[in-house]
Amino acid sequence: MNTKILEHLEFAKVKGQFQAYLQTSQGRQELDQLEPQADKAKMEKAFAEVADIGQIFEEYGHFSIGSTQDISESLRRLELDADLNMEELLGLKRILQVSSELQRFYEGLENVTVAHLTPLFDKLESFPNIQGSLQAVNDKGYIEDFASPALAKIRRQIQRNQDQIRQILQDFLKNKGDLLTEHLIASRNGRSVLPVKNSYRHRFSGVVHDISSSGTTIYIEPRAVVNLNEELTQAQADERHEISQLLKELSDMIRPYSHSIRNNAWIIGHMDLVRAKYLYTVDRGASLPQVSNQGELHLLNVRHPLLENPVANDLHFGQDLTVIVITGPNTGGKTIMLKTLGLAQLMAQSGLPILADKGSQVAVFTEIFADIGDEQSIEQSLSTFSSHMTQIVDILASADSQSLVLFDELGAGTDPQEGAALAMGILEHLRLSQIKTLATTHYPELKAYGIENRFVENASMEFDAVTLSPTYHFMQGVPGRSNAFEIARRLGLSELIVSEAESLMDTDTDVNRIIEELEGQTQESRRRLDNIKEVEQENLKFNRALKKLYNEFSHAKNKELDKAHQEAQDIVDKALTESGRILKTLHEKAQLKPHEVIEAKADLKKLAPQPDLSKNKVLKKAKKKRAPKVGDDIIVISYGQKGTLTSQLKDGRWEAQVGLIKMTLKESEFNLVKADQTSQTSKKRVQVVRKTARKAAKARLDLRGKRYEEAMQELDEFMDQALLNNMAQVDIIHGIGTGVIREGVTKYLSRNKHVKTFGYAPQNAGGSGATIVTLK
Repeated sequence: MNTKILEHLEFAKVKGQFQAYLQTSQGRQELDQLEPQADKAKMEKAFAEVADIGQIFEEYGHFSIGSTQDISESLRRLELDADLNMEELLGLKRILQVSSELQRFYEGLENVTVAHLTPLFDKLESFPNIQGSLQAVNDKGYIEDFASPALAKIRRQIQRNQDQIRQILQDFLKNKGDLLTEHLIASRNGRSVLPVKNSYRHRFSGVVHDISSSGTTIYIEPRAVVNLNEELTQAQADERHEISQLLKELSDMIRPYSHSIRNNAWIIGHMDLVRAKYLYTVDRGASLPQVSNQGELHLLNVRHPLLENPVANDLHFGQDLTVIVITGPNTGGKTIMLKTLGLAQLMAQSGLPILADKGSQVAVFTEIFADIGDEQSIEQSLSTFSSHMTQIVDILASADSQSLVLFDELGAGTDPQEGAALAMGILEHLRLSQIKTLATTHYPELKAYGIENRFVENASMEFDAVTLSPTYHFMQGVPGRSNAFEIARRLGLSELIVSEAESLMDTDTDVNRIIEELEGQTQESRRRLDNIKEVEQENLKFNRALKKLYNEFSHAKNKELDKAHQEAQDIVDKALTESGRILKTLHEKAQLKPHEVIEAKADLKKLAPQPDLSKNKVLKKAKKKRAPKVGDDIIVISYGQKGTLTSQLKDGRWEAQVGLIKMTLKESEFNLVKADQTSQTSKKRVQVVRKTARKAAKARLDLRGKRYEEAMQELDEFMDQALLNNMAQVDIIHGIGTGVIREGVTKYLSRNKHVKTFGYAPQNAGGSGATIVTLK
């Protein structure tokens, strides 16, 4: 589409209204490049994506992406085999983080259908290995010690050197403070120095690095710390070299995936723009129009997007209508109506919501042409009329039946009779060519043209004769009438003069009367329509209130049901406890056999109703949310370091990337953390520990890695089964660890009357990490 129409209608300013809703650099880039397109399928797809975002907001109340920076230059440098710096790596890390967050958000969606956004979510790729490695670069642009063993070793050396230097200098401050101008440690040329009085410079052995401007202070590096400073300088150089190597390794790791990461960045930006469109729709009362197949335009309560308090108007351009001529005096709002139509069409063809009511319909034009405003050109020595006519000639040469043409004050700038004739000739050419045209004019001759010709309709802007001011309401089907004589009367001009003027004009009073009646009918129709809209709004409010009450009722009902289930379960639990006590008493008094007691206990448990929670959406969602997935960020409990899950092994364990190191972990050895959670982790040396689990025998229970409550429950069930199977001896492996489970096992066995003896296993069979139990 020609760029001139975009300049005429200030389309860039309209796009600027969406900037405040954007969060990402990628979204802002896409908005800057956004232009109208003559593709119905793409327009409908853009509107459908906004509708999908609207469903997400209705269900979840929010949808946020988070800020990201432009990484296009970073990816370009990667593709040129350059290494990335810290800031560039942070930008890439953020893109990967947001990608993972969007994937997790999509996986957790329930009760929402987002058919048009699903392909975007599906195309997002995850890179858990890269994310895990990038954990070594914290959000402040600092390489963590655990990035490599060499870096950790160098930094420990730096810390030792700094501590030694500081200690020596502190001793100087303490013992020779009277020789110094100030009791502090200064720095010159990257070396730690002392401010020595000039008169005592010869009593200090060391290297002079600087002298104050007054000459009273000499900055000396004591000889005792020279060697340490040299070592520190070398260690700092080694640190920079190691960091450079790490940045190279990270760049080499990312380089093969630059295209996929670029695609992720585009998807993030596109979703950000779709989100901005929805927020604009809500804040500005905009809507997503339907796209006509027949070139029809129906704009309901359309407003100009750049005006502060615009007047809403309806405009209809049916299939059987080609030209609309807006007549009437100046300053009535004709030009604003012209621009409103053009901007609504440009916004819709750019996939943007329009400032009109729901149910509006737009067409698809391959071109939109406009001749608006005073185009007088001093440089080309063209008058206003010549300049307008030059543009009109160009428009008529380029326009076709798939175009929309907007003319402001057609035929102005020349003799009124000739201008009116030219205007009618131009409009007739456009009518015969079936080119949709909206034209404004102050020539009364065009009113008759609008009445006498098919596919042409008159229109005007309403004028309040009482207040002598325009209302800016658009009246389609009603030609504009002259108000000059009526205004003159109300302003006090002599009736004799006004009557004489009317007779000179040979005014057709019948035509004016008909126009006045049409205006009255239009105003009455508008009042009725406003009443209908008020009723419709009341119905919508009532519907929303009912929906809210229904949701509150459903929530309260579910809450009460859960409460009842819990109370019932408490009663059952209490009954089971009491029955256990009774059975225990019976056993002690009646000397029942152990297996009879256990069988009776099992029968009692069957009496307890077990609520079916398999269909509970809340529990299913919570369980799914808690389950670890590839790409999740974790904290390794043993070492306190952050990492990322990269894959799950067949035995249920997980592989994780922690810095540049891979680890194999059980679920109990790490905690999941949110993607945006930042926590200080202890800086410990990373070691990979792999344990080989032995297959448990029938008479053996392995409690290692269990939580205390879980271990005690399994122990109780295991002992019941051992008694039922008449086993004489069983082994319980509890490990050493913190000793909590081992202590729990000891207490349980001490209280169990079916246990004859128990004790730790021999050293070659587990030692204090296992207990051998002999049953009665």
